[in-house]
Amino acid sequence: MSNAALHVARTGLDAQNTKMRVIANNLANVNTTGFKRDRADFETLAYQQMIAAGANSDSENKFATGLNLGSGVSLQGTSKINTQGTLTQTGNSLDMAIEGSGFFQVQRPDGSIAYTRAGNFSVTAEGTVVTSDGLPLIPQVTVPEGATSVTVGNDGTVSATLQGEATPTQLGQIELATFMNAAGLSAIGGNLLVESAASGTPQVGVAGLEGRGSIRSGSLETSNVNVVEELVDMIETQRAYEVNSKMIKATDEMLQYVNQNM
Repeated sequence: MSNAALHVARTGLDAQNTKMRVIANNLANVNTTGFKRDRADFETLAYQQMIAAGANSDSENKFATGLNLGSGVSLQGTSKINTQGTLTQTGNSLDMAIEGSGFFQVQRPDGSIAYTRAGNFSVTAEGTVVTSDGLPLIPQVTVPEGATSVTVGNDGTVSATLQGEATPTQLGQIELATFMNAAGLSAIGGNLLVESAASGTPQVGVAGLEGRGSIRSGSLETSNVNVVEELVDMIETQRAYEVNSKMIKATDEMLQYVNQNM
């Protein structure tokens, strides 16, 4: 029994240590544009059924509850919390935030498509609209040389005023991608997410239609990490870790007592 208690407490230490890493990552990305916080989800490990509920306790009676002994806890996974972050105005027309559901699409070096909520875009020397890491926006938008101003509508329509022309010229339209299960997207770093079997296939279309959010030009979406909530969660995790540590110490003392008095 005491050895089993040591194992159960050890699983608690491992689980709380992993949860602390999740919290640390959330706090580290508190100022990351478009970052969505992660939540650690726990699950119980297998139970050992010593007495089945409803089994005969004697010839006339049955056990009402039975006897089941748990073997500990493990981290089931992390859930991406896709709540809306605060929109902050920057004044830069190529800074874009999504108000509502959806993701910008960018092309990775291998040709595959990744998805992001970080809308801090810029223009290359050739006029291509790219992320801060140089990944081009999909559909690709190119700003012609000599454009005096660039505007992005709420539906993603990109227009520019060219020298010598009074009427803006439409350069293209930014499309957004939504997923049946956006929390199932796989994070690969660099503010990028990729499709997974859990997320489903992307539904691509015009911003503001069919449940997709609107694009706000001149703004960026901040991280949805709440520092106060994360600190409270951190303290709770620390306390849970300490309790499991004390359980190991208490069990060890029990084993020492048994060894000394056998």
